[in-house]
Amino acid sequence: MKTTPNLQDELMARVKAFAALERTTLTRLVEEGLALRLRRRKSPTTGALKELPLSRRQGGLREGIDGASNRSLLDATDE
Repeated sequence: MKTTPNLQDELMARVKAFAALERTTLTRLVEEGLALRLRRRKSPTTGALKELPLSRRQGGLREGIDGASNRSLLDATDE
């Protein structure tokens, strides 16, 4: 089936360059992208959520590190 997509010029230029690097066609890239997008939509979103397993191990963060603070965690990695 033939169709004419109306894409932004900048996006089209990037896609053409990517297709050339991948040694594929624009059509193939569009087909793959649409298939991936549709596949993601198929995942079941209904039903009960599974209960996550809990670890029985002891431990945790060192004293003085706030697990809810990105800054605190980043500072701890520098130490």
